[in-house]
Amino acid sequence: MNKQKEQLEAIRDIRNLMERSSRFLSLSGLAGVMIGIAVITGVASAYAYMGLAIDQGGYHTLILNENGEPNGDVFKFLLMDVLLVLAFSITTVTIMSMKKAKKQGLPIWDGTAKRMTVQLAVPMLAGAILSMILLRHGLVGFIAPVSLIFYGLALFNASKYTVDDLQYFGIAEILTGLLAAIFIDYGMLFWAFGFGVLHIVYGTRIYFKYEK
Repeated sequence: MNKQKEQLEAIRDIRNLMERSSRFLSLSGLAGVMIGIAVITGVASAYAYMGLAIDQGGYHTLILNENGEPNGDVFKFLLMDVLLVLAFSITTVTIMSMKKAKKQGLPIWDGTAKRMTVQLAVPMLAGAILSMILLRHGLVGFIAPVSLIFYGLALFNASKYTVDDLQYFGIAEILTGLLAAIFIDYGMLFWAFGFGVLHIVYGTRIYFKYEK
């Protein structure tokens, strides 16, 4: 009986070792929650600056002037708003992942992490370039849907190298982006939901499922 138990424990240890070597397990749930809060704060700040009520659509009409060019102060504020949230998000996920990896005794930048980063980066870079092209053509309203859809594709793509929950998060982002494309006047609110609320939900789930 003891021998059988030892064999089962050995098999379990081998399985855990294989999983640790083939999957990036250092994603932090708390980082996801913090990013979600930052995004919601950023969107709320943008609405306040533009003087829009939360249920008022047509935000994209204020970003460009009648000539289809960036509308001075509004465009600068929104650009700075996005860059600050993005910088905060990248810094937070990097620091929190490094702390979690150190706590678990896992490498932060091994082959699996590199492959996952590539799978994330390619769709996200394509989405960023497409967003700039849409801005160039004055199609500001489609930037929110495009960014959500490509982010969802990136998450779904990278899920094979980390926890399975990430693929469901990716699907939810894609669906949110498609809805944002239908209700284009409220794209920024869908942005707050996709990058904000869903990050909080996903981060909370990851924390209590894998970290608590």
